[in-house]
Order: sequence, then C-alpha cells, then structure tokens
Amino acid sequence: VTWLGDGNNMCQSYINAARLLDFELVIACPKGFEPQQGLLAAHKDRVRIEHDPQLAVLGSDLLVTDVWASMGQEQEQDARASALAGYQLNRALLDKANNDALYMHCLPAHRDEEISTELMDAGNTVIWDEAENRLHAQKALMEFLLNA
Repeated sequence: VTWLGDGNNMCQSYINAARLLDFELVIACPKGFEPQQGLLAAHKDRVRIEHDPQLAVLGSDLLVTDVWASMGQEQEQDARASALAGYQLNRALLDKANNDALYMHCLPAHRDEEISTELMDAGNTVIWDEAENRLHAQKALMEFLLNA
C-alpha cells in the first residue's frame, strides 16, 4: 500500500492498519510532512518513508490519499498545495503501480489537487464504494451509541 501526501491522521490510521493487517506501507510525503515519529518507530517493520512518489508507488497494489489541508489548516492551504503538488494521485503515478492497483480517497476530495479529476471520475474507481461503506459504518456506530 502506498500513502501519498501529508502524514495526517488518516495516514497514521494506515500505519496502525499495516500492523494489524500485516501489509507493507510506503508513505510518500515531502520532508516536513511525515507522520508522528513515535508511531513510525513503533511500526518500522511494516512502514517506511519514501520522499520520491515515483519510487513509492512501484509494486503497489493500493494507492491512497487524503486532503492536503485538514480542518484548522485552512491558512496553510496555499503553502501545503505547493509543497505537496508532486504527490497528487493521478494517472502517471497509478501507471507506475501494479497493473491491477486500486486507489482510494476517504472524501471529501479537492479535484485536481490531491487527486486528479480523471481518477475521481473513472468508472473503475473504488472511492465511491469506500464512501458508501463509511456511511454504513457511521450508521452502525450511531445505532450502537443510541442504544448504549
């Protein structure tokens, strides 16, 4: 699995998933955008940083990204977009991954920023299935909390 972009909360969830589900995670991010060092150190047998996104996606079965500026980071939007521009999930990067590689984005997405419109609109994307699955998980959580 290759994570592209900021080492944010979603990236850190993938680090934990790599340990739990026993897969290798390559995090492609620019210097200064790495996830928490303690988390990386704790999972160094499953996770590595690759600052070159072209190298990071080689041999990948799944490419994943998220927004570059999360809530509370709106003032950093332009600087983040500039620093992360080379990490956009797009056709050129996807073509370097395995032929049957999938790609995901947890949504909402900024088209042509962290992911290209071409990939967002592709007929074979699993992004919309991912969003639907999250909807059902959230509904189940709400029911659990209301009945607790």
